[in-house]
Amino acid sequence: MIEFLEGNDAVVRAAVEAGCRFFAGYPITPATSILTGMMRALPKVGGVAVQGEDEIASIGLCIGAAMTGKVAMTATSGPGMSLYSENIGLAVMGETPLVIVDVQRQGPATGSATKGADGDIEFLRWGTSGGLPLFVLSPENVRECYTLTREAFVLAERYRTPVVLASQKEVGLTREAVDLQAARDDSPSVFARPLADPEAPYLPHAFHDPADVAPMSPIGGPHLVRYTTSMHDKRALLAKDPALIGEMMEHLARKILAHAEEHALYDLDPQEGADTLLVAYGVTARAAREAVVQVRAAGKKAALLVLKTLFPVPEKAIGEALAGVSRVVVPEMNLGQYVEEVRKLSGDREVVSVAKMNTDLLSPEEIIAQGGLL
Repeated sequence: MIEFLEGNDAVVRAAVEAGCRFFAGYPITPATSILTGMMRALPKVGGVAVQGEDEIASIGLCIGAAMTGKVAMTATSGPGMSLYSENIGLAVMGETPLVIVDVQRQGPATGSATKGADGDIEFLRWGTSGGLPLFVLSPENVRECYTLTREAFVLAERYRTPVVLASQKEVGLTREAVDLQAARDDSPSVFARPLADPEAPYLPHAFHDPADVAPMSPIGGPHLVRYTTSMHDKRALLAKDPALIGEMMEHLARKILAHAEEHALYDLDPQEGADTLLVAYGVTARAAREAVVQVRAAGKKAALLVLKTLFPVPEKAIGEALAGVSRVVVPEMNLGQYVEEVRKLSGDREVVSVAKMNTDLLSPEEIIAQGGLL
């Protein structure tokens, strides 16, 4: 069935269908329609949507709801992500499943509240203390707002971790015709959170291999569940032994990094004999696709890699796409952020940043001209 949806509408639909039953957020352009959409949708399915008194309270409510057994989501924009930062670290430390939607806008600070940008990309990966990895997904269009939101819930529940959907104003507030049933068919199935045996002793952070993920037991349920923001052992008791701390830190990293390639989502459009590769993501990937069409129509050759998973960096996919090319062009609606991730993998190839952060979308013609594609 074809529906005419905004990207934010698609996020709401996907979240509810993925089993989300708790939402908390604070109004902020351009993410507010996710808050109002969840307020309309969740009561109809027995869920709860709350407007917190601020962003800090909102993500805190979501963490509490997730640890008591609810599937939870929050949504904000750049200034809210700054306020979320400490509690994202808490969710990492406490192994709390949570989906966070960042509908990016032009920053810094209040910036241009009604204009889009991709200025938060590296902040989403590195914006909380400790430097531990996060899954960050980037939708190119309204359809992917749906499919990648579904993916985000699978990742959050499977790996007991916060997962970020890096949307932005130009995707979240654009309406497009979407075959929602086809999008459902292409989306992962709902992932049921593994629960601990109610009759067995329970360790909140049990693992044998560092890449293991312990089952959960809801706070208020059959087990005594400790939850702390401080470094802890498998029992969630405070730990000061360097060996125990090192073991837990390795676990928090490895449970994500060991599965990174499994969840590396991307589109590759190769061309035999191409000397130049474009690497794009988000709404800018749409202009990059058109740029490649125009370059090929002019008799030149170019390959295109569109990343849906930004972090962990899909190193294998990027490495394979780089084979045979000597130049890489990375267009972004910021001053050049993800280009540095690509540069690390590019060896001695020429890497060209096509960066723009004045609230206007990058055009195919700008990518062609600044990238030296013709």
